[in-house]
Amino acid sequence: MSTVLPTVHLGAVDYAIIGVYFIFVLGVGWGLRRQTKTSSDFFLSGRSLPAWVTGIAFISANLGAQEVIGMGASGAKYGIATSHFYWIGAIPAMVFVGLFMMPFYYGSRARSVPEYLRLRFDEKTRGLNAITFAVMTIFSSGISLYAMGKLFNLLLGWSFSFSIWVSAIVVLGYIVLGGLTSAIYNEVMQFVLIVFGFLPLAIIGYLAAGGWHGLSTRLAELSVSHGLPAGAFSHAWKYMGNAAENPIGVEWFGLAMGLGFVLSFGYWTTDFLVVQRALAAESMTAARRTPLIAAFPKMLFPFLVILPGMIAASLAIIPPKSIDAAGHAVLDYDLATPMMLVKFFPTGMLGLGLTALLASFMSGMAGNVTAFNTVGTYDIYQAYVRKGESDAHYLRFGRILTVAGIGLSVIAAYVAASFNNIMDLLQLVFAFVNAPLFATFFLGMFWKRTTGHGAFTGLLSGTLAAAIHHGMTLPVGATPGIKGGYFGVHHIYASELGQTFWTAIWAWTTCFVVTIVVSLLTKPRPEEELKGLVYSMTPRVTEDHVPFIQRPLTLAVIVLVFAFVLNIIFF
Repeated sequence: MSTVLPTVHLGAVDYAIIGVYFIFVLGVGWGLRRQTKTSSDFFLSGRSLPAWVTGIAFISANLGAQEVIGMGASGAKYGIATSHFYWIGAIPAMVFVGLFMMPFYYGSRARSVPEYLRLRFDEKTRGLNAITFAVMTIFSSGISLYAMGKLFNLLLGWSFSFSIWVSAIVVLGYIVLGGLTSAIYNEVMQFVLIVFGFLPLAIIGYLAAGGWHGLSTRLAELSVSHGLPAGAFSHAWKYMGNAAENPIGVEWFGLAMGLGFVLSFGYWTTDFLVVQRALAAESMTAARRTPLIAAFPKMLFPFLVILPGMIAASLAIIPPKSIDAAGHAVLDYDLATPMMLVKFFPTGMLGLGLTALLASFMSGMAGNVTAFNTVGTYDIYQAYVRKGESDAHYLRFGRILTVAGIGLSVIAAYVAASFNNIMDLLQLVFAFVNAPLFATFFLGMFWKRTTGHGAFTGLLSGTLAAAIHHGMTLPVGATPGIKGGYFGVHHIYASELGQTFWTAIWAWTTCFVVTIVVSLLTKPRPEEELKGLVYSMTPRVTEDHVPFIQRPLTLAVIVLVFAFVLNIIFF
């Protein structure tokens, strides 16, 4: 059974909005081309951007297909519990990055996360992270292209290849011309587009569902039909005591430890895709404020991206994509948000909504490509292929690598089209790679005794532990294969998310323990060589000149209080 969607006809004004968007983003790149004279300008914006710009770019770079489409789909599938990916699965980690991580990243003058690993540990640890990260960014960029191509093909009848090639060429154009600065300023504009494109959708859909009372009543019926308590789709924490009583299928410890600590901190503290935006800030204080400024809109994004998915589920407008063995329709949750656009937006507004979707896909792709060309140039090409070349040489190679990165992303998009569960697979990849990497960073920053041999062995062991755990478990209803069980089925999880969270926990714990053991058995670096690379109680920066309300610690407290209140409201 294939998905059949209503034919969507765009008016002239809709096409005009999309056309203006393409012209604008290319214009930004063209306008910034003369300011991109050195490799630092191209890869790090010359470390010259204000905190509000890097803060918006910090969150916008994360607003790719996985966020806008994926979280809308999760809202339809899991209800308000999807907010955990924000209020405990992002905010605490973003505060940690701002207060503790940025002083090391920015203060060490490292140009990338892998380069920081070289400074703190050794070359082999840097090389391992650089290669795995480069592969991940291309794969993630390809996912954004694939999701966009599939969506515009289904909704508008555009050719899949036409959709991805046009977007790829536009992203290539403004990155090659203006480098990271062009990407960041376009991400600011794309953020505004996403907000203005989805805010009306959330409001109109909310009113159509009858407000919170009408929505929660409809969701209660949906929850009971799934064999869950009536309030499972409209309460974030109330039913987290038992994996069988909440739609996510994981108990509170697995959620808090797997998502709230390991996966969340593993992504926000070690993924160069977002860290690169903070490194472009004009000062240490601006770099520290970057993730804290981003945390404010991040807290409100559930109302923009999750709520439309919940509304789509309550109004039963999500089309089926197949029939299961029991004869029940399997809904295509990825189409929850697009179907809301089609149902509620008239001509003009529909063009704005589709442009917001397009902006989210291109923003995610541009973020991955700029991170890829930086790591590829500095941490692979300069480190292992051509050392000691001129700055102009690396700038030229960075532009060439951008073209290669876009080409590889297009190839990855076609590869992604052959998988049925590519989004779930990508989340699992984060459990394999980011989870052990966070254990390495955590020990490296707060324990001076951590050695390079310990870090490298721990990273490999953590990834191996993830593979073993995944290979010995399965989510309920799955068969051994890509979803696990390839080493024999020894445990069944209530959901794929539950399996992924515990895979991350095993990966982090194994890396943590192995790193400690190997570090104790190997010789540490002299303490004088670690100055500025490990945590010290001595303040690294003075912020007396910064207004009290703008200081990182003040912003962090406000953010955490706000997130706590939101969790209480939707308990």
